Amino acid sequence: MKKNQYLFILLITISLSGFSQKLSKTEKKIISSVEKNNSEAIQFLEKVVNINSGTLNIEGVKKVGIVFKDAFDAINFRTSWIEMPSELNRSGHLFAETSGKKGKKLLLIGHLDTVFEEDSPFQKFEMVNDSIAHAPGGNDMKGGNVIILYALKALQENGLLENAQIIAAFTGDEESTGKPLTISRKDLVAAAKKSDIALGFETSTGFNYATVARRGSSGWEVEVTGERAHSSGIFNEATGAGAIFEMSRILNSFYEEVKGEEYLSFNPGILLGGTFIDYDVKTGKGDAFGKTNVVAQTALVKGGLRFMSEAQKENARNKMREIVAKNLPNTSATIHFEDSYPAMGPTAGNLDLLKQLNQVSLDLKQGEVIAYDPGKRGAADTSFVAAYVDALDGLGTMGTGAHTPEETVNLNTIEALTKRTAILIYRLIHQ
Repeated sequence: MKKNQYLFILLITISLSGFSQKLSKTEKKIISSVEKNNSEAIQFLEKVVNINSGTLNIEGVKKVGIVFKDAFDAINFRTSWIEMPSELNRSGHLFAETSGKKGKKLLLIGHLDTVFEEDSPFQKFEMVNDSIAHAPGGNDMKGGNVIILYALKALQENGLLENAQIIAAFTGDEESTGKPLTISRKDLVAAAKKSDIALGFETSTGFNYATVARRGSSGWEVEVTGERAHSSGIFNEATGAGAIFEMSRILNSFYEEVKGEEYLSFNPGILLGGTFIDYDVKTGKGDAFGKTNVVAQTALVKGGLRFMSEAQKENARNKMREIVAKNLPNTSATIHFEDSYPAMGPTAGNLDLLKQLNQVSLDLKQGEVIAYDPGKRGAADTSFVAAYVDALDGLGTMGTGAHTPEETVNLNTIEALTKRTAILIYRLIHQ
């Protein structure tokens, strides 16, 4: 998708903006419930943040899931914990559901895991001032999960969920999806196929933005071998260039020849090279052994690729394959790709959802909501369902520093964002 096309969509979206309308009596009751429960919601957020749920902490992820399960049980949702096979090395998923035929069938998406594993020094919810808290995963995305829960609680307290189909799906491995995806995302896709609309509660990019499109994500791995020999012979006919020089050529060529296309990015995340290397795919950790007087015989790099369409992805992969095939003397290299998240395009249905969210925001006197630039967003679980439903994402909490030890969550915005979510859901299921 070209940038001028994206800007054109933004202009259309803005031109279709509505005007503020009065909230109904029922909607005012919903707002009152959200306000009444807001302190409890923040306490709940602190509780779940203080339970470590790094993706590889399988029991910790489940522990957070059970806390949410109990909360959904209390508002009369049917809940189930879906275990993943042990070979995936991932925790399960929590699904909470109601059934009915009223209005739109909704799928609300969150995730229980964070990037902070058990060995991370960043583990606790701590207030910075009266509105900001340092919180591992508080922003990405336990805060978004809390918005889902307390928006639905406000609706349930007012008897507004009867005969509505709502599925709240919380995956346990969004930050590092279990493979194969046909297993780890089977239940999420199945839920999408019986829904009309998906709302994703990943980190908000700003109070007046929502996400109608996001890039897909693919993994890639390059392995290089060279001739092991005394370093005095490097570059001669018998020894050649060695594995590390060949890997350096490949990565530099990626940078020079593949980089530059709009919405396309790629990143080598880990690099090992030497006489011997050892990489553990489960932990993402590795070791290398080598000596300065020995030509390296092996090298490995693992990275990620981001794209806006399948065509863009395949074009980039073909360029990378061509570069890998042009080896330096006495070296060989292979490249492998692994699909992860598909792209989520800015469809007409997604833009219509944005229009409805924008109207809710205007009616709440919260200001206009417009589409966020997809080039600035990572992949998320909404991408797996976007082929089956209209989707909107970025409806979660606001904060800064996601995926870093400086992650914060803005507690002052939770009430307003929960109101926005609750009214949007109410209107969708009562259409």
